[in-house]
Amino acid sequence: MLDAVGFFDWIVINMKTKIFAVLVGIAIVTAGCVKTVSDTHTATVSFGKDSVEGRYPRSLDQVYQAAVTVVNNNGAVVTEFIPHDTTNSVRSLQGKVDQCNVWMRVEAVEPRITSVIVETRTKWGNKDIDLAHELEKEIALQLAR
Repeated sequence: MLDAVGFFDWIVINMKTKIFAVLVGIAIVTAGCVKTVSDTHTATVSFGKDSVEGRYPRSLDQVYQAAVTVVNNNGAVVTEFIPHDTTNSVRSLQGKVDQCNVWMRVEAVEPRITSVIVETRTKWGNKDIDLAHELEKEIALQLAR
């Protein structure tokens, strides 16, 4: 009878290991990749709102130059490009600010209205909405100069 207890302990340990492996697998599958505002993909583990939009009565070129200036003042621009399947009325950039990935999409909504969407993620893939708000407001201040 005493030997049976050791056998059942092994079964319990084996079951806990399998349950843990299943939970880790589910976490990996649900993390996955998401599409950023600049039509690229990135790995992430968080859900919910991760971007901020601002609209300004300026031309596309003025808003885009303000966005580039803000990213360069706070970090570094990694890539500038025009997303695929769009016209020249959309421009995007990717940068690094405070060890966070930043994506910006600047799009002419109307001839005199331009939209900028700022999305930020930490190096671990979590959203950083406060940084996105800060960068969007700095773009507005840059345009006011």
